[in-house]
Amino acid sequence: MTKSSKPPTGRGPGDRARLAAALREARNRAGLAGVETGQQTGMSQSKISKIERGFLLPSAEDVTALCQVYGVTAPERKKLLALVDGLRAESSSRVILARGVAETQRRIGQLEASASLIRSYSPTMVIGLLQTRAYARCVFSTPDSREQSAEEVEHAVDARIGRQHTLDDQTMQFVLIMSEGALRWQACSSALMAEQIDAIATASRPNVRIGLIPWTTPVRYFPRHGFQLYDEDAAMVGTETATATMTGAADIATYVELFTALEKVAVFGPAAQEHLARIADDFRQLDT
Repeated sequence: MTKSSKPPTGRGPGDRARLAAALREARNRAGLAGVETGQQTGMSQSKISKIERGFLLPSAEDVTALCQVYGVTAPERKKLLALVDGLRAESSSRVILARGVAETQRRIGQLEASASLIRSYSPTMVIGLLQTRAYARCVFSTPDSREQSAEEVEHAVDARIGRQHTLDDQTMQFVLIMSEGALRWQACSSALMAEQIDAIATASRPNVRIGLIPWTTPVRYFPRHGFQLYDEDAAMVGTETATATMTGAADIATYVELFTALEKVAVFGPAAQEHLARIADDFRQLDT
């Protein structure tokens, strides 16, 4: 493949194809031909054809104009715009580093908004989508060289809690797995942890599977860090100094394979609830 024919890089071919198909289907639902669409949006028929075949990545303004003409609903329009933002943000590199609390939360929210399946694993702390406000505040208030101001901490907490509304979106699926060690790590106080564990126990719903890997379960896998998968188009890994988003096929395949292995040793449903109740009771005993 020559340099001129090399396909653009983005959040992966899956997202690019999904965007193209969604816009093509929206035009068909509206009963419009490419010529008519071009007349109403000020775009050429050739441009619209290239967008729908995935040969041209549209701008946010292009997608907004097309959605208006097609009568796309507000929720669907939001997903398509998030998809475009994610593709454009990563169009120049397969690894994107986000530094700073605000930028990291913005990046995560962008990826979540455009995904239909989110898989997350954490060995050391409660997954962000399940954190209570008190737990999140404890995490963001860590006293070290990167300590945030009180205002920055609250902004980060608000951003993290605000992202949790995605769990109510029945068009999305979530598989969230933590080690028992992540839940045993006493963040700030035993009372805070008991409240946090109770919140996790009530967060399950038809589209949200919460898994736990008990300390009594023998494992042969040693994940060195937590990670998130957004469909099979992007993987996000947090480091001490930045958050890396990877879109390379080999990297994603590695994390998909690892998550599949972890999912097999995790417990879900009633079994997970029993373990959560036991851990919460242990924390309460520390206060007696």
